[in-house]
Amino acid sequence: MSWLKRFLKPQPNRFIQLLIQQADYTVQGVEALLQYLEKPNREHAQEATRLEKEADEIRRILIDELNRTFVTPIDREDIHALSRAIDDVLDYAYSTIDEMVILEVDPNNFLQRMASLLRNAAHEIHLGVQRLSDHPGVAEDHAVRAKALENRVEEVYREALAELFHRPQDVGHIVEMLKLREIYRHLSNAADRGDEAANVLSDIVVKMT
Repeated sequence: MSWLKRFLKPQPNRFIQLLIQQADYTVQGVEALLQYLEKPNREHAQEATRLEKEADEIRRILIDELNRTFVTPIDREDIHALSRAIDDVLDYAYSTIDEMVILEVDPNNFLQRMASLLRNAAHEIHLGVQRLSDHPGVAEDHAVRAKALENRVEEVYREALAELFHRPQDVGHIVEMLKLREIYRHLSNAADRGDEAANVLSDIVVKMT
C-alpha cells in the first residue's frame, strides 16, 4: 500500500521546488542572453544552450511528478501552466541567440534594453515562486512587478519597430530590417510568456487566500 499512500499524498514542497528550479534556470538563461548581447561569443551562446537543456530536464521531472501524484497542493492545471510559461521564456531567450547566429544579426541597444527588462521580469517571477508557499501576498507583489516589466518590454519593442521601419534604403537594408524584426519579436514573445507566468502566479495566490 506504500505506492498508494505516495500516490494520494500531497507533496507541497516538491512541486514548488521544481518550479523554483525552473525559474532559476530561466533567470540564468536570460542573463546569458544579455551577456551575449553585450559580447557575442560562442561561450555565452553555449551557456544559454546548456541552461535550456537543464531546464527542460527539470520540466520533464515536474510533469512526471504530476502524472504520478493524485493530490497536489496547487491545482495541477496551474502547476502545468506556470511551468510551461516559465519554460517558454527561456526557450525564447535561447532561440533569440540561436537565430541571431543563424541570421548573422548584430546586437543593438534595443535588444539590450529589452533583454535587460526581461531579465528583471524573470527575476521577479523567480522571487514570486519562492514566496508562493509561505508569503502568497509577497508572491502577488512580484507578479505585479513582472507584469509591469512586460509592459516596458512592449514599449521598447514598439519603439524599436518604429525606428527600424523609418529608415529603409535599399533591398539589402530591407532584408536586414526583416531579420531584426524577427529577433525583436522573439523578445516580445518572451515578455508575453513572462506576463502569462505572472498571471498564473496571481491566480494561484487568489486560490490560496
